[in-house]
Amino acid sequence: MKNIGRLAVTALIAVFIFSVTGCNMIEKTPEAIAKSMVAEVNGEKITRSDLDKDPNTIQLIAQVKQQYGENYKENEDAVNTIKTQKEQILDDLITNKVVAQKAKELKLLPDETKLKSDMETQIAQLKKQNFNDDAEQFNTALKAQGFTEESFKAMFLSQLRTQQTLEKVTESISKNIKITDKEIEDYYNANKSKYTEQPNKMHLAHILVKTEDEAKKVKKRLDDGEDFAKVAKEVSEDTASKDNGGDLGTVNYDNSGFDADFMAGALALKEGAISKPVKSSFGYHIIKCIKKEEYPVKALSAVKDQIKTQLESDKKNSLVSQKIQEWKKASTITKKEKNII
Repeated sequence: MKNIGRLAVTALIAVFIFSVTGCNMIEKTPEAIAKSMVAEVNGEKITRSDLDKDPNTIQLIAQVKQQYGENYKENEDAVNTIKTQKEQILDDLITNKVVAQKAKELKLLPDETKLKSDMETQIAQLKKQNFNDDAEQFNTALKAQGFTEESFKAMFLSQLRTQQTLEKVTESISKNIKITDKEIEDYYNANKSKYTEQPNKMHLAHILVKTEDEAKKVKKRLDDGEDFAKVAKEVSEDTASKDNGGDLGTVNYDNSGFDADFMAGALALKEGAISKPVKSSFGYHIIKCIKKEEYPVKALSAVKDQIKTQLESDKKNSLVSQKIQEWKKASTITKKEKNII
C-alpha cells in the first residue's frame, strides 16, 4: 500500500479546512445508484455511496468545483480527472476492506466503545479549532456538504475505525522488527550529508532543453566561452528561471522537491563546474554549480537514535506493504469501474 493511513481521519479534517462552503457530494440520484456496487472484496460490497462519501472524494469534488465551477460535469477534463482520482480512491477502499477482513480474522479490530469516545473527542476538537465552538456554523458547513450531524458522525466513525484498524494491524505485523548496530552504521556512512551540523547547500543554475542533442549544443556553446546566463535566457525551457539566467537559488543537498536525477547530477559537481547533459523527467539539463556550502558531519553517536527510528519506520512500512499485497493477491476482488461516476 502506497501510504499507510492515507485515508486517516486527518483527510476528513482537511475537507473542512479546505472549504467551509463545501460541496454537495450526496448526488441527487436514485437510491439504486447510491447502492450500486463499485467493488466486491471476498463477498463484501463497496457501494457507490461508500465511494462518494469518502473524505478524499469529497475533497476531490471541492477542488474540481473550485477549478472548473459548478458546471464541472459538462467539462471533459474535469470528468476525466474525477474518474482517474476516484479509481485510485476505490483502490484504497479495497485495500482497507482487505485489511479490515484480515483484522477481524486475527482479532485485531479496535474496541467500538473507545472508537466512539475518540470520535466525540476529535469532533469536539474540530468544532473548536475550525468553528470556534459555534454549533450553527458547524451545522451549516455539514449541510453544505450534504450531511446531517448523524450522518457525519457515522462517516467519521467509519474513517476512525479504518485508521485504528490499520494501526493495530501494522503493530502486529511489525512487532518483531530489529535494527542492528551494523545497519545503523552502514546507513550513516552512506548518508552522511543528511547528518551535517547545518544542511549542506549549493547555489545552482540550469538550462533546460527538450532533447539530448540540444543539450550537447548548449554545452558546446558554454565550453566555447559563452556566458551561462545569456544562453539560459535564449534557450532554456524553464520559464520560471530563464529570465534570471537559469538561477535556481540555494538548494539543500537533501531536497526532495527536485527531480532525483537532476539532484544526482548537481551533487556530482564541484564548485564552479558545469555538467554534461543530465536527463530528468522534465527533459535535459545543463547544470552549473555556482557555490557549495558544506558543514561538518555529526558523530554517529549523536544521530544513532534518529537513524534507528528512521530504519524502523522504513522496515515497518516495507513489511506492512508487502503483507497487505499478499493478502490482496489471496483475495477475490471484483471492480465495476463503470459505476464510479
